[in-house]
Amino acid sequence: TSEMLQKICTRNLVRKYCRGVTAERKAQLQQKVVASAVFRGKKEGYPQSVRQPFADTRLKENDINPKVLQLIHGEKIKYVTPVIKYDRNGFKARDRLLVLTQASAYVVEMAKIKQKIDYATLRGISTSNLSDGIVVIHVPEDGKQKGDVILQCEHVFETVTKLCMLANKQNLVRVVQG
Repeated sequence: TSEMLQKICTRNLVRKYCRGVTAERKAQLQQKVVASAVFRGKKEGYPQSVRQPFADTRLKENDINPKVLQLIHGEKIKYVTPVIKYDRNGFKARDRLLVLTQASAYVVEMAKIKQKIDYATLRGISTSNLSDGIVVIHVPEDGKQKGDVILQCEHVFETVTKLCMLANKQNLVRVVQG
């Protein structure tokens, strides 16, 4: 009887917890599951990031230049974070914003869009196993795209997780040695 009561009590506690989880908390937990699948055991600093919840966005829509918002043509902005973009030639550091929408990722300067990356053309996302915050977004080099985008961001786990979830390409994330 005691074992049956323990099972019933445990099931009741689980049910009560599941019903009490808000939609925001559920989305947070789903993002953490994806981050765990991508980074656990592969990247330095991941164990310390587990207890910190992901932010919905690092900058509000009010902080983005209105000209940029007009150029995005009303796409719903899902996530914005400040990044440092490195040039392909000379690796000069430039302050930018990474704006993730439902259909594309934008690398934005103060008042203009510098690069648009459609999720359909995304070939991969790479990051090192070190705690450096470097992310390389691989895109094909053609008339529209200049090539891979090298970014450094403060919240690398959050940014990569949100990017791969919005692009629906969790299997394209690579954690590279060194």
